[in-house]
Amino acid sequence: MIRNTVGSTLCWLVVFLLTVFSQPGNVAFGQLPFPANVKRVLFLGNSITYAGKYVTAIETYYVMHYPNQPIEFINVGLPSETVSGLSEEGHADGKFPRPDLHERLDRILTQTKPDLVFACYGMNDGIYLPFDESRFAKFKEGIQWLHDEVVKTGANLIHVTPPDYDELKGGKVGYAAVLDRYADWLLEQKTVKQWNVVDIHYPMKKLLEAHRKVDATFGISAFALAEDGVHPGDVGHWVMAKSILLGLGEKNVAPATDLKSSIASIPNSAQISKLIAERQDLMKDAWLTATGHKRPGMTTGIPLLEAQTKAADMEKQIRTLLK
Repeated sequence: MIRNTVGSTLCWLVVFLLTVFSQPGNVAFGQLPFPANVKRVLFLGNSITYAGKYVTAIETYYVMHYPNQPIEFINVGLPSETVSGLSEEGHADGKFPRPDLHERLDRILTQTKPDLVFACYGMNDGIYLPFDESRFAKFKEGIQWLHDEVVKTGANLIHVTPPDYDELKGGKVGYAAVLDRYADWLLEQKTVKQWNVVDIHYPMKKLLEAHRKVDATFGISAFALAEDGVHPGDVGHWVMAKSILLGLGEKNVAPATDLKSSIASIPNSAQISKLIAERQDLMKDAWLTATGHKRPGMTTGIPLLEAQTKAADMEKQIRTLLK
């Protein structure tokens, strides 16, 4: 009986996961995954974006599957940042308030001149407290302001729902429901305001819940997308990257279980992946330093021109390997 129950649970999990990751989003540009006129793609967000594994995964997948349409992928995620302008009392043990995107967005857009922007906010914007209408209003105001600022530059904007919060690991009871509300509101704007919105929140949430059911069957607590409840590990970043690629209409990524499997058929994929990751690490600190911010404790990047020169050398190596 136990064996049958476990087997049924595992079979259910497999079917469930295939369902979750076979549903593409509805962002449509007419050419997949990016329009031909897109040359620079910018990623805005907090520490999850700064960690950058989902950004690197998207770039790696794209470079290997669409080598004839070069795009520069720029990561300017900043740890602790909000779009709401809110900061809890005693943040970072009282060392500094949360940085506010309002302080730096204009400089970022002026210097990077993106054609397309991904913006992923919400995780920090509820300040890890129970739901509050005033905080929610600040989040919505901040998102609307961000939307308007990006659109008036002529760039396209894709809003990304906040990642899921794991209360079991993070300990902030009720905060998962807060982010559900924030994600739901963003998803509603697809209809209300015709915004482009890609959902990573519910794919992450559903995957976590499915694994927790398996954990419960075995009487353990083994699975987590984020060990601290907030910052995803490799699996969580791949769920984010895959959800975004599916949202862009990249249906071929649906069967891929991880980044490695998504590029397994490409010659020299390991060397190319390594170069792209190194370039992302180099350039994100260079761009953050060049555009400026008020968060203490960040790595100072090398001068932007020097970083771009090194990045150009890496690009030559990548192009050689792609041939």
